[in-house]
Amino acid sequence: MKKLSWRALNEVLPRLTEAQVLDMLTQERQTDRRANYLQRLHQRYCALRDARERLEILGEAVRP
Repeated sequence: MKKLSWRALNEVLPRLTEAQVLDMLTQERQTDRRANYLQRLHQRYCALRDARERLEILGEAVRP
C-alpha cells in the first residue's frame, strides 16, 4: 500500500477490516516506523480485535 498522509490514514481507517489494519501495521513496522502511525494503527487494530473477541465471548454466554 502506498504511503498515506495522516489525514488520509484517518479517513480510510474506519472502513478497513481487522486483517487490513494488521497488514498496514505490519508494513509500517517493517518500513517507515513512524511512531504516530504505529500508535494509531495499533489503537484501531486493538479496537477491532476487542469487538470481535467480545462477540465471541458473548456468544458463549448463557442468558437467564
